[in-house]
Amino acid sequence: MQKITTYLWFDHQAEEAATFYTSLFAGSRVVGVQPGPDGGAMMVTFELAGQRYLALNGGPAHTFNEAISLLVDCESQEEVDELWGRLTEGGEEGRCGWLKDRYGLSWQIIPRELPELLSHPDPEVAGKVAQAMMGMSKIDVRALRDAAKS
Repeated sequence: MQKITTYLWFDHQAEEAATFYTSLFAGSRVVGVQPGPDGGAMMVTFELAGQRYLALNGGPAHTFNEAISLLVDCESQEEVDELWGRLTEGGEEGRCGWLKDRYGLSWQIIPRELPELLSHPDPEVAGKVAQAMMGMSKIDVRALRDAAKS
């Protein structure tokens, strides 16, 4: 077991969420499901791209907010588009690459090129990229490159 594991509190959708999340990323799987007193899933252990998570059906006492999010390093615009489309289905778009999925969990879907463009050695170029990003929901790499060139 890894030393530190992210623990996610769901109302009653832990197994459904784990199954959905593992369908999004290669090398992901549901590791195990521990039943609760009613026989349904109480705790679900799953891995996303090698990172282990625990999901609890803990009831409605606590809900997710933007204070925690899962950041996905995307290799391409196509990966951004795919994940954005699947994760916002039943969820909601945020700003600057952030979204909430149908379970209320916040994600940052970030193309690998974004941090590189934001840390451009010319502060004016980095500022233009940041300004362009601030106007986006889903990150558009081509628009960021265009902003860097303008």
